[in-house]
Amino acid sequence: MPKSRLFPRILTAAVFIILEMAALHILGKNAQLQRLWIARGAHGFMGAVWGGTQRIKDYFSLRRTNEGLALENTRLMEENARMKELLDARELDTMGLSLKRQRGFRYLNAEVIKLSRNKQHNYLILSKGFEDGVSEKSGIITREGVIGIVDAVSAHYSYAFSFQNKDISISARLGEEGGTGLLVWDGQSSRGAILKEIPLQYKYHRGDTVYTSGHSLMFPPDVPLGVAGESKIINGATNEIQVTLFQDFTAIRYVTVVHNTAFDELEELEP
Repeated sequence: MPKSRLFPRILTAAVFIILEMAALHILGKNAQLQRLWIARGAHGFMGAVWGGTQRIKDYFSLRRTNEGLALENTRLMEENARMKELLDARELDTMGLSLKRQRGFRYLNAEVIKLSRNKQHNYLILSKGFEDGVSEKSGIITREGVIGIVDAVSAHYSYAFSFQNKDISISARLGEEGGTGLLVWDGQSSRGAILKEIPLQYKYHRGDTVYTSGHSLMFPPDVPLGVAGESKIINGATNEIQVTLFQDFTAIRYVTVVHNTAFDELEELEP
């Protein structure tokens, strides 16, 4: 074969071989890139599944944590009440008085399983009933205020009137030693209330804390309820004071049911 024809063929073959090698090299890199994409996709999917699983675990873990905090809060309330009774008894003893029987409260934690908020007669349903120790005419509180009053109980559930009910009033006190009046819901907001019938001789300042007075058979004394705001004089004789509640009624989950162990005996004494 003439050399003039052989050289072009050799050149063509060489170019073909070079192109084939380049193609194989590119294919190899593409395969690695594809494997990388597949690995990334698998990792992303696994991450999403793990993340979803972890969120579910965190949800149930948070629920258990909240239940534990509710139990601890109830325990602390009960211990605080017992300590206050002991201090009161000691004070009476130092005055030469005897205290044969102290008024005490029984404490029980519960969960709110239903709550109405868009009515003038709102109510709650709790997860505990008479088999758990809940009694009618028990108070319902949290560390941020009064929630309501138990009206009826079944074996495992309780029906209660919410404080956000226009027929409910609570005996409340301004500050540590201020005037006592009736605290009622303002009928509008989730944290609004009005303290009524405060005699004018009792002075107060905006921002003073409002507490349960202890004059009610259903609630222990000194439960913080809210802070005092603006006031107006009613009939020239008493103040009517706006109160911003500590408890936000849009965010109630766990509560403490309190029952006065001397309720029946004390109620019989009332005319």
